[in-house]
Amino acid sequence: MAHQAEREEIEQKKFVDYKDVAYLKLFTNPHAKILPRKRTGVTSKRQREITQAIKRSRYMALLPYIAS
Repeated sequence: MAHQAEREEIEQKKFVDYKDVAYLKLFTNPHAKILPRKRTGVTSKRQREITQAIKRSRYMALLPYIAS
């Protein structure tokens, strides 16, 4: 779960990149599921961008579909 300090850092990123795996892991739980907007505290537009980036990185095998 993203804490208040992390939320400020999350909002300041200008572009969500599917190759930035460390950033995208902030938005997944230990079972590799995408966290909902309530838990992350980002805007709906940003959540859609993050979801798209996570799905792209999964397709490119940078992130797992399910946890090992």
